[in-house]
Amino acid sequence: MKKDIYQKVTDKIIKDLEQGELTWLKPWSSANTDGRIIKPLPHNGLPYSGINILMLWGAAMEGGYASPYWMTFKQAQEFEAHVKKGERGNLVVYANTITKTEETSDGGEAERKIPFMKGYSVFNVEQIEGLPDHYYAEPPKVIDPVLRIDHADGFFAKTGADVRHGGNRAFYSGGSDHVQMPFFESFRSPEAYYATLAHELTHWTKHKSRLDREFGRKKWGDEGYAREELVAELGAAFLCADLALTPEPGTDHAAYIQSWLKVLKDDKRAIFSAAAHAQRAADFLNGFQSEEERAGAAA
Repeated sequence: MKKDIYQKVTDKIIKDLEQGELTWLKPWSSANTDGRIIKPLPHNGLPYSGINILMLWGAAMEGGYASPYWMTFKQAQEFEAHVKKGERGNLVVYANTITKTEETSDGGEAERKIPFMKGYSVFNVEQIEGLPDHYYAEPPKVIDPVLRIDHADGFFAKTGADVRHGGNRAFYSGGSDHVQMPFFESFRSPEAYYATLAHELTHWTKHKSRLDREFGRKKWGDEGYAREELVAELGAAFLCADLALTPEPGTDHAAYIQSWLKVLKDDKRAIFSAAAHAQRAADFLNGFQSEEERAGAAA
């Protein structure tokens, strides 16, 4: 790659944040499925994960694409379709390792695995002509709001987390290992409640008995705090996509943006790390659901 992949992605997220925009929330205000957000999908329909979700959400926002489907130039050709003239691809990445044999101090040989990241370009199907009709079909309508929220209630209940209600603050307490939430009725919308609960339950996954996630936080507002808040923010976005919820930006986002900007400008790999931790948290919470429920959420 001519330009460092980590830096390219980080620069995009920083640019959005400097404009007051949250890349991971923007698709809710786009044409995507009548306001519903879903994860970007490759041509085989299996959702992208981690940092690729953010990158393609951002690309969809920038290009105004309503379709969640993406494919490579070669995949389009396999359908006897072609990318429209003048269209530019969007970066996705994958991690892999190479094995290198090295000589040891005693004259023997040892294999060492070296991680690397590689990028390639994909195109939204709206940039491609000649694909089968189902790629251009109108996106499905959102399921009945009451059923959607019932599903979310069931999802969060099955985590077994200690969720208490009362007061006017939402937070996770590591000492008592519980999530504190204001009463449901005090939120401006049901979606705002569930998005907030998803955020706090992402924090809940950091406990030593679960994912044991630690960024060295020593005080409120320091770098470790900002990194954990970024993970929780992305984790909530991923979970809302899984649950077909439509969250709204919280009132505290403006305060967090400056601390996130500092972290991202200081470390070009920070957003990759945050997305990976957020994906692990979302996968962990999804793991409490039955196979049937997970399949239903993905449908």
